[in-house]
Parts: sequence; structure tokens; C-alpha cells
Amino acid sequence: MDALLTALADPARWRLVGLLAERPRPVGVLAQLAEARQPQTTKHLQALERAGVVTSQRSGQRRVYALRAAPLRELAAALTRLAETAEQAGGSRETYDRYERSLHAERLAAKEPGWADGRSFRFHRSLTAGPEEVWRHLTEASLLARWWTPDDLRVSELVFEARPGGRIVHEYRDAEDADGSDVVAGRALGFVEDVRPGKRLAYRLSPVLTGGSLAFTAHLDLDLQPTDTGTELDVHFQVADSTINSADFIAGIEIGFGQSLDKLAATLAVGTHSTKHDTNTRSAR
Repeated sequence: MDALLTALADPARWRLVGLLAERPRPVGVLAQLAEARQPQTTKHLQALERAGVVTSQRSGQRRVYALRAAPLRELAAALTRLAETAEQAGGSRETYDRYERSLHAERLAAKEPGWADGRSFRFHRSLTAGPEEVWRHLTEASLLARWWTPDDLRVSELVFEARPGGRIVHEYRDAEDADGSDVVAGRALGFVEDVRPGKRLAYRLSPVLTGGSLAFTAHLDLDLQPTDTGTELDVHFQVADSTINSADFIAGIEIGFGQSLDKLAATLAVGTHSTKHDTNTRSAR
């Protein structure tokens, strides 16, 4: 496939492929129709033949070339699969398109400092773990790192001091950036305001712009309510101190933080299932 793509990437060769699709033709005629010199045309045809897309045979004093359809069908099928994958409902591409629409709207709105102050977002998740376990995942760095990023990202640095005035550092990179060679996807700094274990957590967090200035301040208030099946988590996310350059971050709040909470719910669900399985196993012994 690589050899085929390399051969077809040349415009002159692509022109020859088009001519051969109509009918087999000799080198001299192909050179005339392509308005190229015959030695150059011969080299292009030889490259196409090595790639398997054309075949040739000697006929008297002429060499006649013909197009092989099978490699082109294989290429077409591969391209179709790529297109279908990219267009699948849901997944990263849909999120990308959704963020692009939000990004366009927020950039148009960001005309002056304070443009987004007072904007608020609310999130709710019904979690299968009890308040104590949920609290641990909200405040312990090792557990926070499992879920506190949107999809396709990973936590690369995390400090969360779960006490009033405690420091918060949250840095994340692309999930596939294994060696840290790509640029940091995001970094935020903040501090904890209120800590009521198992009940309420409040903190401020500010994304850092290139150059070190802060994009805006996010005030987050997380309330936990116990239920018969786990915990109801309500999150109030409010924007303050917004700068003109904060548009790119604000455009991603609803999508990104929502994805993070979905990962939290999934993480807790797996943990709850494992705990129940271990309990049932012990009971059966």
C-alpha cells in the first residue's frame, strides 16, 4: 500500500493512470497525450509497474501498458474504511466538531476582559460508590489522576492538598504523549476553599496561559448526598476574572469537565463491581 501511495502521489503518474483507465496504450501515445517526453514517461510507467498498479507487454516494437484495477479497488476500500471510521457517531471526532462550534462562538463573544464573568455550568452524576469513597476520588491525588482529565488526555502533574488554603496544581498532556515531547495540553493552578469530608468540597482553579498569566478563575462547588445506591454528586462551576484569551478554555468546560465526571463515574462503577465480586466470592467459600 505504501508503494502504491508513493507512486500515485506524483501528478504526472496520476495523469498516466487516468489515461490507462480509458484503455491500454503504448508508451509513445501516452507521452503525447500527457504532453511529456518519452524517456520521462517511461520512468513514470516503470515506477507504476513496480508499485503493481500497471502491467505491460511487448507488442512488436512497442511496449503497451494497461491499468490493474485490483490495487485501486484495495486502495479505495481502505480509504472508504478510513472515512467511515472518521464519520462514526460519537467518539473523538464528534467531540472535536462539537468543541469547534463552541470555540467559534466563544471567540466571537470574547471582546473585552470580564466578558464571561458570571457564566455558570452545572453537572450532576449519580455515582455507585458511597460518599466516603467518592470523597477519596475527589481529594486524593493518586485517585484524582485516574479521572481528572477529558478523554484522550492524561494527568502529567497533580498536587491537591485537601485542606482550606491547600495548593492545587493540575497539568495534563495528550494520552499518547508517552515521553512528554509534545507541548503541554493544559496547566491550572488554584487552592482549596472549603473541606467538609464526605459532604462538600470547594476550590478555585485557573488555567495558565502561555507566558504565565491566568485565563480566568473557576469557582467549583461540589456537594455530595448519600443515597441507598451510592452518592448524588452536584457540581456548580462558575467563571470569574475572564480575560479575552480565556475563550479557548471556556469553550471546553461543558465538554471537558463533563467527560471527566463520566470517567469518575466509570472508575467508581468498576471499583464497586470489584468490591461486590470479592464479597460474594468470600461469602461462597
